[in-house]
Amino acid sequence: MIRLDIPVIVEGKYDKITLENIIDATIIPTNGFGIFKDKQKCELIRTLSLQKGVIIMTDSDNAGLMIRNRLKQICAGGKIINVYVPEILGKEKRKTAPSKQGLLGVEGMDSQIILSALERSGVNAQINTCCGEKITKTDLFCLGFSGGQNSSEYRKSFASFLKLPTNISSNAFLDVLNTLFTKEEFNERVILWRQEWDKK
Repeated sequence: MIRLDIPVIVEGKYDKITLENIIDATIIPTNGFGIFKDKQKCELIRTLSLQKGVIIMTDSDNAGLMIRNRLKQICAGGKIINVYVPEILGKEKRKTAPSKQGLLGVEGMDSQIILSALERSGVNAQINTCCGEKITKTDLFCLGFSGGQNSSEYRKSFASFLKLPTNISSNAFLDVLNTLFTKEEFNERVILWRQEWDKK
């Protein structure tokens, strides 16, 4: 398994499950064409592309191309690494029939094909080999960002301080924090945010 410090955008939850067995990274599914209507997710992906960059890995069929083009629009001005999986005829095991074009999606690709696609796109140069300490759910709880009476308010305030979308869930918030910051950088920003909060 390789660790990437750039988030990967895929189409669906099964694509995400496949990639989770191959790479250690923040993986965000668009829920297919849901990305055309989900303003919250669009804002999150745009923010990530501007601050960190994103890897886009959609299926090789027409639907995947449409979703990729939508993501390019969302990330205009940000950093994008396009990863293309090859056109391979076939059907995923969980499906009763192949897709409209009869092509395997990301979820149906084996690990070596995924790794080769990443390498062809230059993602091997983006690999983060330093597996530092991650920010955890316990950290968020202890700092009051989850599980408390005012957690939602604190989380929104801290997200605004970091110039991140303020309406994301605590789980999504944790993924984004681990994508953007080391634990040390996170703690430094919490201290700065606390100083501003206490002035209110």
